[in-house]
Amino acid sequence: MEDQSQSIADDMIATAAQLSGLSFTPTERELMPDGLAKYQRHYTAIRSLDIPNHVAPALRFDPRTAQPIDAAARQPTVLPDGSASTPPPDVTNLAFAPITALARLIKTRQITSVQLTELYLERLKRYDPSLRCVVTLTEELAWEQASRADAELAAGNYRGPLHGIPWGAKDLLATHGIRTTWGAAPYRDQVIDEDAAVVQRLAAAGAVLVAKLSVGELAWGDIWFDGETKSPWNIANGSSGSSAGPGSATAAGLVGFSIGTETWGSIVSPSSRCGITGLRPTFGRVSRHGAMALSWSMDKIGPMCRSVVDCGLVFEAIYGPDGRDLTVIDQPFTWRPGAGLTGLRIGYLADAFAAERSGTQGVKQNDEATLDTLRSLGAELVPIRLPDYPVEALSLILNVEAAAAFDELTRSGRDELLVRQVRDAWPNVFRQARLVPAVEYIQANRIRSLVMQAMAELMTTIDVYVAPSFVGDNLLLTNLTGHPAVVVPNGFSATGEPTSITFTGQLFGEAGVLAVAEAYQDATSFHLQHPPMNF
Repeated sequence: MEDQSQSIADDMIATAAQLSGLSFTPTERELMPDGLAKYQRHYTAIRSLDIPNHVAPALRFDPRTAQPIDAAARQPTVLPDGSASTPPPDVTNLAFAPITALARLIKTRQITSVQLTELYLERLKRYDPSLRCVVTLTEELAWEQASRADAELAAGNYRGPLHGIPWGAKDLLATHGIRTTWGAAPYRDQVIDEDAAVVQRLAAAGAVLVAKLSVGELAWGDIWFDGETKSPWNIANGSSGSSAGPGSATAAGLVGFSIGTETWGSIVSPSSRCGITGLRPTFGRVSRHGAMALSWSMDKIGPMCRSVVDCGLVFEAIYGPDGRDLTVIDQPFTWRPGAGLTGLRIGYLADAFAAERSGTQGVKQNDEATLDTLRSLGAELVPIRLPDYPVEALSLILNVEAAAAFDELTRSGRDELLVRQVRDAWPNVFRQARLVPAVEYIQANRIRSLVMQAMAELMTTIDVYVAPSFVGDNLLLTNLTGHPAVVVPNGFSATGEPTSITFTGQLFGEAGVLAVAEAYQDATSFHLQHPPMNF
């Protein structure tokens, strides 16, 4: 492998770039050989498969043009049954309350949206200097929306369980009149003259936007132009990314819930690091209109909350077609909290649970304890194996699409404004991806089709399966196939930081995967524990 890297000479890169009408500096070319050698290994893995001629790539052309759909016709979400809530003597104690508790208090007018908004804005201002999770406070909009929510409720107009609940948006979702920076210096003053579809949906549900939260530069990692976003469990560590701000702010009790996005782990990873619950919906469930595009065939938008039930409530408000993102498929979502495990076939990735864990001590024990908890709930766990394909090699699909999405940034040279200028960062990855042959990109998508077909066959035997969050190919594979996942905290490491487990469901099977994750969460108390906030 080392010889391959050495065989990619500087003049070869310069010539290849010239053929593409590009020009890379000597410093930029110096970063590229290792990554290009990795691509060579990926080409070898892709070419090792005999792909039958009838297999089409996982690319679909849709000739439809935008068609208006009346989003207002959607029915409001239904708050799960629960006992009446009594507000604690100190409103500050509500900072870590789930949406279900906050919604009952607002609906019964025991607390106002203005009071909650004041609480969260104060906490955002107090803790952000340590956490670096806020890009822009949206105070003016928040006060306007909170006052409207209270006035509507006083007039007898209750929009549903998100009515009056303050939330935070990952700063790659467009907000009219408010900057949307994508976490990157070249776009730090960018104002997009519209609201993203998800922002519109949440406004229609009565939610109150209090902040645009940090995103790792162009949706990679937890470092953005104003520093590194921190985990509230240990501010010596980053919060992971790229939904860095949503993970940190939700865990720290700075918002009632948040919205993140995922292409390859950007909801799962920060939710894990920060000890919160995240839902990555099926690809084609939530409109991405008004969201920064990184990979058109992989990007997904989902809620990051303090409980599984909260994720279900937020998802119910944001899913479905809007007539603008034509990848969104009109499929029903019928879910009620407390459904339990009855009738659900549950699998587990036996090899992944048996594998040794690298890094933090205690993770494997927590994963094994998760299986014991599920068995104690009556689950008959079926061992399964993922399809055996060169999944890592297919990651070039993401890199090529991302390079296309930011073609102008690379060609203009403004990629030099990005903070991270190392081998494993977008500027270098964009340049390397320019040299991936188009044939290899298509071949990778054809193998992706085979993986999708194999997963479809596997999922005929189960409804949901459980897996360690970061062992093996599961995270990348399911992002490529578009399957939904719920990540929940499942304990703490030897250093006292959260660990997680991931539940994966059938395509458009959010109801099933939420049911299993909720049953597990109800049987444990890890999601009820909060960071010490002693900074």
